[in-house]
Amino acid sequence: MNPAARSLSTLALAFCAAFAPLPALAQQGAAAPMAHVAWSKNANIYEVNIRQYTKEGTFNAFAAHLPRLRKMGVDILWLMPVQPIGVKNRKGTLGSYYAVRDYTAVNPEFGSMDDFKRLVKQAQGLGMRVILDWVANHTAFDNPWTVQHKDWYLKDAKGEIFPVTYTEGAEPEYWTDVTGLDWKQPALWKGMTEAMAFWVRETGIDGFRCDVAAKVPTAFWEGARVELEKIKPVFMLAEAWQPELHTRAFDMTYGWDTVTVFKDIAKGKADARTLRTLFEKPPVAYPDHAYRMRFTSNHDENSWHGSDKEHYGQAFKAMAVLAATLPGMPLIYGGQEAGLDKRIEFFEKDPIAWKGYPNADFYTWLLKLKHDNPALWNGQYGGPLKVLETGNDKVFAFRREKEGNAVTVRVNLTGVEQRFALAGGKQESLGAWAYGVTAPAK
Repeated sequence: MNPAARSLSTLALAFCAAFAPLPALAQQGAAAPMAHVAWSKNANIYEVNIRQYTKEGTFNAFAAHLPRLRKMGVDILWLMPVQPIGVKNRKGTLGSYYAVRDYTAVNPEFGSMDDFKRLVKQAQGLGMRVILDWVANHTAFDNPWTVQHKDWYLKDAKGEIFPVTYTEGAEPEYWTDVTGLDWKQPALWKGMTEAMAFWVRETGIDGFRCDVAAKVPTAFWEGARVELEKIKPVFMLAEAWQPELHTRAFDMTYGWDTVTVFKDIAKGKADARTLRTLFEKPPVAYPDHAYRMRFTSNHDENSWHGSDKEHYGQAFKAMAVLAATLPGMPLIYGGQEAGLDKRIEFFEKDPIAWKGYPNADFYTWLLKLKHDNPALWNGQYGGPLKVLETGNDKVFAFRREKEGNAVTVRVNLTGVEQRFALAGGKQESLGAWAYGVTAPAK
Protein backbone atom coordinates (compact mmCIF):
# COMPACT_ATOMS: atom_id res chain seq x y z
CA MET A 1 0.00 0.00 0.00
CA ASN A 2 1.19 3.52 -0.64
CA PRO A 3 2.36 4.67 2.76
CA ALA A 4 -0.27 6.91 4.24
CA ALA A 5 -0.84 6.15 7.90
CA ARG A 6 -4.19 4.71 6.93
CA SER A 7 -6.08 2.86 9.67
CA LEU A 8 -7.09 -0.64 8.74
CA SER A 9 -10.72 -0.02 9.65
CA THR A 10 -10.82 3.08 7.45
CA LEU A 11 -9.14 1.16 4.66
CA ALA A 12 -11.65 -1.66 4.87
CA LEU A 13 -14.56 0.78 4.67
CA ALA A 14 -12.94 2.60 1.78
CA PHE A 15 -12.61 -0.66 -0.12
CA CYS A 16 -16.39 -1.04 -0.10
CA ALA A 17 -16.80 1.80 -2.63
CA ALA A 18 -18.56 0.70 -5.79
CA PHE A 19 -16.79 0.84 -9.12
CA ALA A 20 -17.91 2.56 -12.31
CA PRO A 21 -19.34 0.51 -15.21
CA LEU A 22 -16.88 -2.14 -16.34
CA PRO A 23 -15.97 -3.71 -19.66
CA ALA A 24 -17.85 -6.74 -20.93
CA LEU A 25 -15.80 -9.17 -18.85
CA ALA A 26 -17.65 -8.01 -15.75
CA GLN A 27 -20.88 -9.43 -17.10
CA GLN A 28 -19.68 -13.03 -17.07
CA GLY A 29 -21.62 -15.46 -14.88
CA ALA A 30 -20.52 -17.02 -11.63
CA ALA A 31 -17.89 -19.74 -11.72
CA ALA A 32 -17.43 -22.91 -9.67
CA PRO A 33 -15.53 -22.60 -6.37
CA MET A 34 -11.86 -21.92 -6.93
CA ALA A 35 -9.25 -24.63 -6.72
CA HIS A 36 -5.73 -23.62 -5.74
CA VAL A 37 -2.28 -24.57 -6.99
CA ALA A 38 -1.29 -27.79 -5.23
CA TRP A 39 1.81 -26.33 -3.62
CA SER A 40 -0.28 -23.79 -1.69
CA LYS A 41 -2.40 -26.30 0.24
CA ASN A 42 -0.22 -26.34 3.37
CA ALA A 43 1.96 -23.34 2.54
CA ASN A 44 3.03 -20.32 4.54
CA ILE A 45 4.15 -16.92 3.23
CA TYR A 46 7.12 -14.70 4.08
CA GLU A 47 7.33 -10.98 3.19
CA VAL A 48 10.62 -9.55 1.91
CA ASN A 49 11.61 -5.88 1.78
CA ILE A 50 14.67 -6.00 -0.48
CA ARG A 51 15.81 -2.46 0.40
CA GLN A 52 15.90 -3.11 4.13
CA TYR A 53 16.65 -6.83 4.28
CA THR A 54 20.41 -6.39 4.07
CA LYS A 55 22.91 -3.56 4.35
CA GLU A 56 23.49 -3.86 0.59
CA GLY A 57 19.77 -3.82 -0.20
CA THR A 58 20.18 -5.96 -3.32
CA PHE A 59 18.72 -9.11 -4.84
CA ASN A 60 22.09 -10.82 -4.60
CA ALA A 61 22.53 -9.99 -0.92
CA PHE A 62 19.06 -11.29 -0.11
CA ALA A 63 19.73 -14.47 -2.08
CA ALA A 64 22.30 -15.47 0.52
CA HIS A 65 19.42 -15.88 3.01
CA LEU A 66 17.43 -18.31 0.85
CA PRO A 67 18.92 -21.55 2.26
CA ARG A 68 18.29 -20.32 5.80
CA LEU A 69 14.67 -19.46 5.00
CA ARG A 70 14.05 -22.78 3.32
CA LYS A 71 15.53 -24.59 6.33
CA MET A 72 13.11 -22.63 8.52
CA GLY A 73 10.26 -23.97 6.38
CA VAL A 74 9.31 -20.93 4.29
CA ASP A 75 7.23 -21.78 1.22
CA ILE A 76 6.16 -18.55 -0.53
CA LEU A 77 8.33 -15.45 -0.78
CA TRP A 78 6.35 -12.24 -1.23
CA LEU A 79 8.69 -9.59 -2.58
CA MET A 80 7.62 -6.00 -2.07
CA PRO A 81 7.67 -4.00 -5.36
CA VAL A 82 11.01 -4.23 -7.13
CA GLN A 83 10.37 -1.78 -9.98
CA PRO A 84 12.04 1.62 -10.35
CA ILE A 85 10.59 4.26 -8.00
CA GLY A 86 9.31 7.60 -9.23
CA VAL A 87 11.46 10.70 -8.73
CA LYS A 88 8.81 13.37 -9.30
CA ASN A 89 7.01 14.17 -6.02
CA ARG A 90 9.05 11.44 -4.31
CA LYS A 91 8.59 11.04 -0.57
CA GLY A 92 11.79 11.07 1.47
CA THR A 93 15.20 10.29 0.03
CA LEU A 94 14.48 6.96 -1.63
CA GLY A 95 10.73 7.10 -2.17
CA SER A 96 7.95 4.56 -1.83
CA TYR A 97 8.16 1.14 -3.43
CA TYR A 98 4.49 1.67 -4.34
CA ALA A 99 5.24 4.67 -6.59
CA VAL A 100 6.10 2.60 -9.67
CA ARG A 101 7.95 4.42 -12.43
CA ASP A 102 8.27 1.51 -14.89
CA TYR A 103 6.17 -1.64 -14.68
CA THR A 104 8.58 -3.86 -16.62
CA ALA A 105 11.97 -2.94 -15.14
CA VAL A 106 13.77 -3.38 -11.83
CA ASN A 107 14.98 -0.73 -9.42
CA PRO A 108 18.71 -0.37 -10.22
CA GLU A 109 19.36 0.07 -6.49
CA PHE A 110 18.39 -3.59 -6.10
CA GLY A 111 20.39 -4.95 -9.01
CA SER A 112 19.66 -5.97 -12.59
CA MET A 113 16.86 -7.92 -14.21
CA ASP A 114 19.27 -10.82 -14.58
CA ASP A 115 19.95 -10.64 -10.82
CA PHE A 116 16.22 -10.82 -10.21
CA LYS A 117 15.80 -13.81 -12.52
CA ARG A 118 18.62 -15.63 -10.74
CA LEU A 119 16.99 -14.93 -7.39
CA VAL A 120 13.69 -16.40 -8.58
CA LYS A 121 15.40 -19.44 -10.06
CA GLN A 122 17.45 -20.04 -6.90
CA ALA A 123 14.39 -19.77 -4.66
CA GLN A 124 12.41 -22.15 -6.83
CA GLY A 125 15.35 -24.53 -6.96
CA LEU A 126 15.20 -24.74 -3.18
CA GLY A 127 11.50 -25.56 -3.30
CA MET A 128 10.08 -22.09 -2.63
CA ARG A 129 7.72 -19.99 -4.75
CA VAL A 130 8.00 -16.27 -5.48
CA ILE A 131 5.18 -13.74 -5.79
CA LEU A 132 5.68 -10.08 -6.66
CA ASP A 133 3.89 -7.11 -5.13
CA TRP A 134 1.83 -5.44 -7.87
CA VAL A 135 0.50 -1.86 -7.83
CA ALA A 136 -2.38 -1.50 -10.29
CA ASN A 137 -4.33 1.32 -8.64
CA HIS A 138 -1.82 4.10 -9.28
CA THR A 139 1.63 4.93 -10.66
CA ALA A 140 4.39 7.43 -10.04
CA PHE A 141 3.88 10.84 -11.62
CA ASP A 142 6.83 10.21 -13.94
CA ASN A 143 5.74 6.79 -15.16
CA PRO A 144 5.91 6.91 -18.99
CA TRP A 145 2.23 6.00 -19.13
CA THR A 146 1.38 9.49 -17.85
CA VAL A 147 2.62 10.81 -21.22
CA GLN A 148 2.06 7.87 -23.56
CA HIS A 149 -1.38 7.01 -22.21
CA LYS A 150 -2.63 10.05 -20.35
CA ASP A 151 -6.17 8.88 -21.09
CA TRP A 152 -5.55 5.95 -18.72
CA TYR A 153 -5.43 8.33 -15.72
CA LEU A 154 -7.98 10.09 -13.56
CA LYS A 155 -8.08 13.86 -14.21
CA ASP A 156 -9.07 16.89 -12.18
CA ALA A 157 -11.37 19.68 -13.39
CA LYS A 158 -8.49 21.12 -15.42
CA GLY A 159 -7.87 17.84 -17.21
CA GLU A 160 -4.65 17.13 -15.33
CA ILE A 161 -3.54 14.11 -13.36
CA PHE A 162 -3.53 14.64 -9.60
CA PRO A 163 -2.49 12.88 -6.37
CA VAL A 164 -4.47 9.85 -5.24
CA THR A 165 -7.13 11.20 -2.91
CA TYR A 166 -9.36 9.41 -0.42
CA THR A 167 -12.24 11.18 1.25
CA GLU A 168 -14.15 8.21 2.68
CA GLY A 169 -12.60 8.38 6.14
CA ALA A 170 -12.83 10.91 8.94
CA GLU A 171 -10.07 12.96 7.33
CA PRO A 172 -9.10 13.25 3.64
CA GLU A 173 -5.90 11.52 2.57
CA TYR A 174 -3.62 12.62 -0.23
CA TRP A 175 -0.98 10.22 -1.53
CA THR A 176 1.11 12.98 -3.04
CA ASP A 177 3.70 10.77 -4.74
CA VAL A 178 1.25 8.78 -6.91
CA THR A 179 -1.54 9.45 -9.39
CA GLY A 180 -4.58 7.27 -9.95
CA LEU A 181 -5.40 5.11 -12.96
CA ASP A 182 -8.84 5.31 -14.58
CA TRP A 183 -10.28 1.81 -14.79
CA LYS A 184 -13.11 2.95 -17.06
CA GLN A 185 -10.56 2.82 -19.89
CA PRO A 186 -10.60 -0.63 -21.58
CA ALA A 187 -7.13 -0.14 -23.07
CA LEU A 188 -5.71 0.12 -19.55
CA TRP A 189 -6.97 -3.39 -18.81
CA LYS A 190 -4.93 -4.78 -21.70
CA GLY A 191 -1.84 -2.71 -20.86
CA MET A 192 -1.82 -3.73 -17.21
CA THR A 193 -2.42 -7.40 -18.01
CA GLU A 194 0.48 -7.38 -20.47
CA ALA A 195 2.75 -5.82 -17.83
CA MET A 196 1.85 -8.53 -15.32
CA ALA A 197 2.29 -11.26 -17.92
CA PHE A 198 5.79 -9.95 -18.63
CA TRP A 199 6.95 -10.93 -15.13
CA VAL A 200 5.39 -14.39 -15.23
CA ARG A 201 6.68 -15.13 -18.72
CA GLU A 202 10.14 -13.53 -18.53
CA THR A 203 11.14 -14.09 -14.89
CA GLY A 204 9.12 -17.17 -13.95
CA ILE A 205 7.50 -15.76 -10.81
CA ASP A 206 4.59 -17.72 -9.37
CA GLY A 207 2.00 -15.00 -8.84
CA PHE A 208 1.28 -11.62 -7.30
CA ARG A 209 0.32 -9.82 -4.12
CA CYS A 210 -1.98 -7.07 -5.37
CA ASP A 211 -1.90 -3.71 -3.63
CA VAL A 212 -5.23 -2.06 -2.68
CA ALA A 213 -6.84 -4.75 -4.83
CA ALA A 214 -10.44 -3.71 -4.14
CA LYS A 215 -9.79 -0.28 -5.65
CA VAL A 216 -9.32 -2.04 -9.00
CA PRO A 217 -12.32 -3.74 -10.69
CA THR A 218 -12.67 -7.37 -9.67
CA ALA A 219 -13.41 -8.22 -13.30
CA PHE A 220 -9.96 -6.96 -14.26
CA TRP A 221 -8.29 -9.32 -11.81
CA GLU A 222 -10.43 -12.20 -13.04
CA GLY A 223 -9.54 -11.55 -16.65
CA ALA A 224 -5.87 -11.00 -15.86
CA ARG A 225 -5.72 -14.30 -14.01
CA VAL A 226 -7.11 -16.12 -17.04
CA GLU A 227 -4.36 -14.61 -19.20
CA LEU A 228 -1.60 -15.30 -16.66
CA GLU A 229 -2.61 -18.92 -16.33
CA LYS A 230 -2.14 -19.38 -20.05
CA ILE A 231 1.55 -19.00 -19.13
CA LYS A 232 1.59 -21.00 -15.86
CA PRO A 233 -0.59 -21.59 -12.79
CA VAL A 234 -0.36 -18.62 -10.43
CA PHE A 235 -1.10 -17.77 -6.81
CA MET A 236 -2.87 -14.47 -6.15
CA LEU A 237 -3.03 -12.55 -2.86
CA ALA A 238 -5.28 -9.49 -2.54
CA GLU A 239 -4.63 -6.66 -0.12
CA ALA A 240 -8.37 -6.62 0.52
CA TRP A 241 -11.03 -8.45 2.51
CA GLN A 242 -14.07 -8.72 0.21
CA PRO A 243 -15.42 -12.29 -0.19
CA GLU A 244 -16.32 -11.79 -3.86
CA LEU A 245 -12.63 -11.50 -4.70
CA HIS A 246 -12.36 -15.23 -3.98
CA THR A 247 -14.76 -16.26 -6.77
CA ARG A 248 -12.30 -16.29 -9.67
CA ALA A 249 -9.64 -13.70 -8.97
CA PHE A 250 -7.76 -14.37 -5.75
CA ASP A 251 -6.63 -17.32 -3.68
CA MET A 252 -6.13 -15.30 -0.51
CA THR A 253 -7.25 -12.07 1.16
CA TYR A 254 -6.00 -10.22 4.25
CA GLY A 255 -7.11 -11.34 7.72
CA TRP A 256 -7.26 -7.86 9.22
CA ASP A 257 -9.99 -9.15 11.52
CA THR A 258 -7.63 -11.35 13.50
CA VAL A 259 -4.65 -8.99 13.66
CA THR A 260 -6.90 -6.37 15.21
CA VAL A 261 -8.01 -8.88 17.85
CA PHE A 262 -4.42 -10.03 18.46
CA LYS A 263 -3.37 -6.47 19.26
CA ASP A 264 -6.38 -5.92 21.50
CA ILE A 265 -5.66 -9.14 23.42
CA ALA A 266 -2.05 -8.12 23.98
CA LYS A 267 -3.28 -4.81 25.42
CA GLY A 268 -5.84 -6.51 27.66
CA LYS A 269 -8.77 -5.13 25.66
CA ALA A 270 -10.07 -8.52 24.45
CA ASP A 271 -10.08 -12.15 25.54
CA ALA A 272 -11.19 -15.62 24.44
CA ARG A 273 -14.79 -14.46 24.05
CA THR A 274 -13.73 -12.05 21.30
CA LEU A 275 -11.98 -14.76 19.32
CA ARG A 276 -14.84 -17.17 19.85
CA THR A 277 -17.36 -14.67 18.51
CA LEU A 278 -15.16 -13.85 15.54
CA PHE A 279 -15.01 -17.47 14.40
CA GLU A 280 -18.42 -18.73 15.50
CA LYS A 281 -20.37 -15.64 14.39
CA PRO A 282 -18.15 -14.05 11.73
CA PRO A 283 -19.29 -10.59 10.59
CA VAL A 284 -18.45 -11.54 6.99
CA ALA A 285 -19.04 -14.93 5.38
CA TYR A 286 -16.31 -16.39 3.18
CA PRO A 287 -16.51 -19.43 0.88
CA ASP A 288 -14.89 -22.58 2.23
CA HIS A 289 -12.16 -22.38 -0.39
CA ALA A 290 -11.04 -18.88 0.65
CA TYR A 291 -7.53 -18.61 2.07
CA ARG A 292 -7.28 -15.83 4.69
CA MET A 293 -3.83 -14.50 5.50
CA ARG A 294 -3.14 -14.54 9.25
CA PHE A 295 -0.37 -12.31 10.56
CA THR A 296 0.98 -10.39 13.50
CA SER A 297 2.78 -7.84 11.31
CA ASN A 298 3.60 -6.79 7.76
CA HIS A 299 5.22 -3.74 6.18
CA ASP A 300 2.20 -1.49 6.78
CA GLU A 301 1.66 -2.67 10.34
CA ASN A 302 5.33 -2.31 11.20
CA SER A 303 6.12 1.05 9.61
CA TRP A 304 2.87 2.89 10.25
CA HIS A 305 1.24 1.33 13.30
CA GLY A 306 3.95 -0.16 15.49
CA SER A 307 6.65 -2.75 15.98
CA ASP A 308 6.02 -6.17 17.49
CA LYS A 309 7.45 -4.86 20.75
CA GLU A 310 4.95 -2.01 20.75
CA HIS A 311 1.96 -4.14 19.78
CA TYR A 312 2.58 -7.34 21.67
CA GLY A 313 5.45 -7.20 24.12
CA GLN A 314 5.62 -10.58 25.88
CA ALA A 315 2.46 -11.72 24.08
CA PHE A 316 4.20 -11.96 20.71
CA LYS A 317 4.73 -15.73 20.52
CA ALA A 318 1.24 -16.49 21.80
CA MET A 319 -0.25 -14.39 19.00
CA ALA A 320 2.10 -15.96 16.45
CA VAL A 321 0.87 -19.42 17.51
CA LEU A 322 -2.71 -18.31 16.89
CA ALA A 323 -1.78 -16.86 13.50
CA ALA A 324 -0.18 -20.16 12.51
CA THR A 325 -2.94 -22.50 13.71
CA LEU A 326 -6.24 -20.68 13.18
CA PRO A 327 -7.86 -21.23 9.76
CA GLY A 328 -5.78 -19.40 7.17
CA MET A 329 -2.24 -19.09 5.88
CA PRO A 330 0.36 -17.65 8.27
CA LEU A 331 2.57 -14.75 7.21
CA ILE A 332 6.00 -14.04 8.65
CA TYR A 333 7.27 -10.52 8.09
CA GLY A 334 10.95 -10.54 7.18
CA GLY A 335 12.98 -9.91 10.33
CA GLN A 336 10.51 -11.37 12.83
CA GLU A 337 12.69 -14.45 13.15
CA ALA A 338 15.41 -12.08 14.38
CA GLY A 339 13.12 -10.50 16.96
CA LEU A 340 12.51 -7.34 14.89
CA ASP A 341 11.73 -4.72 17.54
CA LYS A 342 11.68 -1.44 15.64
CA ARG A 343 9.57 0.34 13.05
CA ILE A 344 11.41 0.16 9.73
CA GLU A 345 11.67 3.48 7.88
CA PHE A 346 9.71 3.47 4.65
CA PHE A 347 11.37 6.14 2.52
CA GLU A 348 14.96 5.87 3.79
CA LYS A 349 17.60 3.18 4.10
CA ASP A 350 17.00 1.44 7.43
CA PRO A 351 18.24 -2.17 7.30
CA ILE A 352 17.12 -4.95 9.59
CA ALA A 353 19.61 -5.60 12.41
CA TRP A 354 20.30 -9.32 12.07
CA LYS A 355 21.54 -10.12 15.58
CA GLY A 356 21.19 -13.83 15.17
CA TYR A 357 17.86 -15.55 14.73
CA PRO A 358 16.39 -16.02 18.21
CA ASN A 359 12.91 -16.85 16.87
CA ALA A 360 14.03 -19.15 14.05
CA ASP A 361 13.49 -22.39 15.99
CA PHE A 362 10.06 -21.18 17.08
CA TYR A 363 8.99 -20.46 13.50
CA THR A 364 10.56 -23.70 12.27
CA TRP A 365 8.36 -25.59 14.73
CA LEU A 366 5.22 -23.66 13.74
CA LEU A 367 5.75 -24.08 10.00
CA LYS A 368 6.52 -27.79 10.35
CA LEU A 369 3.39 -28.19 12.47
CA LYS A 370 1.35 -26.79 9.59
CA HIS A 371 3.15 -28.80 6.91
CA ASP A 372 2.68 -32.07 8.79
CA ASN A 373 -0.96 -31.75 9.84
CA PRO A 374 -3.76 -31.61 7.25
CA ALA A 375 -6.05 -30.27 10.00
CA LEU A 376 -4.08 -27.00 9.76
CA TRP A 377 -3.96 -26.73 5.98
CA ASN A 378 -5.40 -23.81 4.05
CA GLY A 379 -8.93 -23.23 2.81
CA GLN A 380 -10.91 -26.31 1.85
CA TYR A 381 -7.85 -28.48 2.41
CA GLY A 382 -7.80 -27.90 6.18
CA GLY A 383 -10.15 -28.71 9.01
CA PRO A 384 -12.85 -26.45 10.48
CA LEU A 385 -12.31 -24.76 13.81
CA LYS A 386 -14.20 -25.97 16.89
CA VAL A 387 -13.88 -23.72 19.92
CA LEU A 388 -13.43 -25.72 23.13
CA GLU A 389 -14.85 -24.80 26.53
CA THR A 390 -12.19 -23.98 29.10
CA GLY A 391 -14.21 -22.43 31.92
CA ASN A 392 -11.82 -19.48 31.76
CA ASP A 393 -12.28 -16.52 29.42
CA LYS A 394 -8.54 -15.82 29.61
CA VAL A 395 -7.68 -19.10 27.86
CA PHE A 396 -8.62 -19.76 24.24
CA ALA A 397 -8.70 -23.38 23.13
CA PHE A 398 -9.77 -24.96 19.87
CA ARG A 399 -9.54 -28.13 17.86
CA ARG A 400 -9.19 -28.65 14.13
CA GLU A 401 -9.60 -32.04 12.47
CA LYS A 402 -9.27 -33.28 8.91
CA GLU A 403 -9.45 -36.89 7.72
CA GLY A 404 -8.49 -38.32 11.10
CA ASN A 405 -5.75 -35.79 11.78
CA ALA A 406 -6.54 -33.63 14.81
CA VAL A 407 -4.72 -30.70 16.39
CA THR A 408 -5.71 -29.07 19.68
CA VAL A 409 -4.39 -25.62 20.64
CA ARG A 410 -4.55 -23.87 24.02
CA VAL A 411 -3.30 -20.32 24.56
CA ASN A 412 -3.14 -18.20 27.71
CA LEU A 413 -4.23 -14.73 26.60
CA THR A 414 -2.84 -12.94 29.66
CA GLY A 415 0.43 -12.13 31.35
CA VAL A 416 -0.37 -14.19 34.47
CA GLU A 417 -0.73 -17.94 35.02
CA GLN A 418 -4.18 -19.34 34.22
CA ARG A 419 -5.85 -22.58 35.25
CA PHE A 420 -8.53 -24.24 33.13
CA ALA A 421 -9.98 -27.58 32.10
CA LEU A 422 -11.19 -28.84 28.77
CA ALA A 423 -14.45 -30.81 28.75
CA GLY A 424 -13.86 -34.21 30.34
CA GLY A 425 -10.23 -33.40 31.04
CA LYS A 426 -8.05 -32.68 34.03
CA GLN A 427 -7.18 -29.26 35.36
CA GLU A 428 -4.36 -27.66 33.40
CA SER A 429 -2.32 -24.53 33.86
CA LEU A 430 -0.52 -22.26 31.44
CA GLY A 431 2.04 -19.66 32.43
CA ALA A 432 2.00 -16.04 31.28
CA TRP A 433 1.28 -15.92 27.53
CA ALA A 434 2.05 -19.66 27.33
CA TYR A 435 0.58 -22.04 24.80
CA GLY A 436 0.21 -25.74 24.25
CA VAL A 437 -0.35 -27.70 21.05
CA THR A 438 -1.34 -31.33 20.87
CA ALA A 439 -0.77 -32.98 17.50
CA PRO A 440 0.11 -36.47 16.24
CA ALA A 441 3.78 -37.29 16.64
CA LYS A 442 5.84 -37.16 13.44
